[in-house]
Amino acid sequence: MPLLFEQLYKSMGVRGLVFSDMVQALKGQPVAMRGYMAPPLKPESRFFVLTREPMALCPFCQSDADWPADIVVVYLDRTTPLLGGGEAVVVRGRLEVGSATDLETGFVSQLRIVDAVFRHA
Repeated sequence: MPLLFEQLYKSMGVRGLVFSDMVQALKGQPVAMRGYMAPPLKPESRFFVLTREPMALCPFCQSDADWPADIVVVYLDRTTPLLGGGEAVVVRGRLEVGSATDLETGFVSQLRIVDAVFRHA
């Protein structure tokens, strides 16, 4: 099922982010998203951050305040060579919804695509 960044949230306001009904319905389901690979920490990894717009800087090197709200963390099905930052990609995997902390990096995410694969867009 294709999922667009515009469809992720019902609202973004002082009370925080509220997931859309579509995201709630797709929880645990296969999805495909098009976006941009944020500059990776390493040339090979099992995860990267998918953004709506290309990012020039490593998002992990910035404070939380500099992160765009509408990002999706992508956990690949295996360690994979990643692309340079700002590359357009299409990701396919299973959607996870809700706050989770990565045990390795301490990174907190609200939306994840897991068991994922990607290709150039």
